[in-house]
Amino acid sequence: MQNWTTTLQRGLVSGAASSILSTVALAIVGKKETGSAFAPTNAVSHYVHGDKAALHSAPSMRYTVPGYLIHHASSTFWSIVFERVAGRYLDRKTPVGILTASAATSAFAAFADYKLTPKRFQPGYEKRLSTPSLAFVYAALALGLAAGAAVSRRDEPPRSV
Repeated sequence: MQNWTTTLQRGLVSGAASSILSTVALAIVGKKETGSAFAPTNAVSHYVHGDKAALHSAPSMRYTVPGYLIHHASSTFWSIVFERVAGRYLDRKTPVGILTASAATSAFAAFADYKLTPKRFQPGYEKRLSTPSLAFVYAALALGLAAGAAVSRRDEPPRSV
């Protein structure tokens, strides 16, 4: 098992990649479903601003910035979990292994977000998006995890478990 320093370093890379890709996905489906690329990210700021955050569609310092920062922190959290739990499999550097681990992590994140978490602490973008769009966002999260894992290991030889 990799040490915590390595886990955190790699988790920050995967966290950034997964945050960016899933935010782009949120913008795409948000624009399609609500007419606003910012509405789903604004909705995340319900942690700070309550339910009115889900009603705000325009970009703003009040809703968009905290919404993105919360989403980024959540993506980074799941990336650290991903690295800690699957790190030794990711070190093999097999595309199927990396994609499988990232898909499993993203699926567990979705399960945790919507089945284990009280409604008050759910992500918030479900208030603006359909279930298929949520699946698209979590798929983007998985691709970001995979990309981050690959990038953070690019200069290392594959390892066997």
